[in-house]
Amino acid sequence: MSTAYICETCGVQYAPSDAEPSGCKICLDFRQYVRAGGQRWTHLDALRAERRFEIRELEPGLHGIGLDPPFGIGQRALLVRTPAGNLLWDCVPLLDPSALDALGGVAAIAVSHPHFYSTFVEWSRQFEVPVWLPRADAEWRMRSDARIQEWEGAAKPLPGLRLVQCGGHFDGNAVLLWPEGAEGRGALFTGDTVSVAADPRWVSFMRSYPNLLPLGPRALRGIVKALAPLEYDRIYSAWWDKVVPAGAKEAVNRSADRYLEQLTSG
Repeated sequence: MSTAYICETCGVQYAPSDAEPSGCKICLDFRQYVRAGGQRWTHLDALRAERRFEIRELEPGLHGIGLDPPFGIGQRALLVRTPAGNLLWDCVPLLDPSALDALGGVAAIAVSHPHFYSTFVEWSRQFEVPVWLPRADAEWRMRSDARIQEWEGAAKPLPGLRLVQCGGHFDGNAVLLWPEGAEGRGALFTGDTVSVAADPRWVSFMRSYPNLLPLGPRALRGIVKALAPLEYDRIYSAWWDKVVPAGAKEAVNRSADRYLEQLTSG
């Protein structure tokens, strides 16, 4: 019987196969890593036995979705509720359809970049909705599906929500703008295109987070340019505590200036 194996390090699910894949393409790439002890695989049934699905309200109209204990890279997803339906931003491996149905279900899915693809096909099929993925990162999809909606540059997965391609440690790295967030001041969901620092007055940008490789000046300026037209005051990065609650646009610009200064100071 074929199994859709999931990499234990990055959490990305592969197309069903009779045997474990020989290696994880995501983790063999220089932006990720193969864990000590070598490649290891799991699957959804095993995860259901080991972990709990967790939902937290983060602000009116926004819920975080995570696993307890965390798995893989440890990200949590976001469910933003709009009059046109709910959008799931980024993914975690496990599904709890009844819990999400109580919040109005899912009308569309969008993912920031390949490290957070997780089980996007499972989510898309469960709710029978499109999943918006940047065309630039097509080679990093470990599963294909007819519901994949490719886009580039910018897109509107639901009325009132806007996807923007920024680049970063993947060419297709994207953010999602929710203008009604942060009490109407605008919230930006960044995955780790823009990552909130330990001091939430600052953010950072990396080519590889686990391998501590900095992002180059041209890529960083591309992110700043893509974000410049957007109005937002709050940032939600990819983990529970990685939030800039206010002044986020100023924090991005200030942090980018500091980052570029360090790159060029010699």
